[in-house]
Amino acid sequence: MRTTTVSAAAGGTGARNYAIVTAAYWGFTLTDGALRMLVLLNFFRLGYSPFTLALLFLLYELAGVGANLIGGWLATRFGIARMLAVGLATQIAGFLMLSALSEAWSPLLAITWVVAAQGVCGVAKDLTKTASKSAIKLTAGDASGRLFQWVAWFTGSKNAMKGCGFFLGGLLLEAAGFRGALWAMAAALACILVAVSALLPPLLGKAKASKSAKELFAKNRGVNLLAAARVALFGARDIWFVVGLPVFLYASGWTFTMVGGFLAVWTVGYGLVQAAAPALVKRSPDGLSSEVPAARWWSLLLALVPALLAAALLGNVARPDWVVVGGLALFGFAFAVNSSVHSYLVLAYAGTEKAAEDVGFYYAANAAGRFAGTLLSGLLYAWAGLAACLIGSAVLLLGCWSVTLGLPATRTTTQSDPHTALAQPPP
Repeated sequence: MRTTTVSAAAGGTGARNYAIVTAAYWGFTLTDGALRMLVLLNFFRLGYSPFTLALLFLLYELAGVGANLIGGWLATRFGIARMLAVGLATQIAGFLMLSALSEAWSPLLAITWVVAAQGVCGVAKDLTKTASKSAIKLTAGDASGRLFQWVAWFTGSKNAMKGCGFFLGGLLLEAAGFRGALWAMAAALACILVAVSALLPPLLGKAKASKSAKELFAKNRGVNLLAAARVALFGARDIWFVVGLPVFLYASGWTFTMVGGFLAVWTVGYGLVQAAAPALVKRSPDGLSSEVPAARWWSLLLALVPALLAAALLGNVARPDWVVVGGLALFGFAFAVNSSVHSYLVLAYAGTEKAAEDVGFYYAANAAGRFAGTLLSGLLYAWAGLAACLIGSAVLLLGCWSVTLGLPATRTTTQSDPHTALAQPPP
């Protein structure tokens, strides 16, 4: 029996569903950002090395690769709303599992338990992300400018909430302790889960899913190239952001509160720039001919920032911590525009009927980049400090730029399959 896509019209119902999904993802992201600070600060305080801290997050990132791929397929098969609920429930399970950690356990058992719990949370994050961003494709429709604006606002506001989560994590750690903070966040997510289950149409985004792995991975050229660029882009960010930068700032005399506060401000500012990206990028009638060159130029500009910062650190500048803070503010601005343009382009390239599968494939690449960046962050910082992390970031960004040179800047008209042809983007 043929299954038809269930999607809301791009009118009042579409705006309502978009608002519900966005609010749910805000709550999820707030707790996810807090979790990162809870784990990082708690275990650094316990004496864990930078490389061990990186290991704590590896399964979290690696799990996202598979979660995005299977999450996109499941969202197409069972509906986006159901997968959003599954993601929220999985995050609650991860929090409760992490709260069971005992100080009486051996270091090896404790690390293994934390890595496993982080893996559960990694699955939750990317199931929720894939479902949420796929919903935008369905709720925005093809109205003029709506897709880019809704994607930019969703992505930007989400990252602003993540920054607030960094601050919340430090605050909860001091106020309620490690276990109490996790219980409080699990309770908050349970309330969001109930609201999502009650308010969203259960069959939103349900369609005929791919029947084979070959079909699932057979994406169009634009989606494939964007996925490759995304690996390099997010690897270039996390190679310094996850371990290298917090440890560098703390080693430079900053307190935990100062480190968490800076990361929060940086992430909030990064999110605000993402939300404003449609005003910073020239629009084109076909939705690609101006946006694709913008992706190329912004990635090349971004590559210059970590290269110059690495040169400054190797040159033994006075107050290297403040030089890094200033330079990474510029990095955050250019990175935010890059990320927002990429997030728009993948939805412009994605097919309408199986948008969740295309988005899942793309964000699997995103998770792969975060995994590589997290691993390299610990390794390079242990080997040669933050300068090595920044050099690695510049190299990855040059790779991102080179991949974007192959992105198609015009809409494909010869393909008849709605899954592989480019969706008509907004003017």
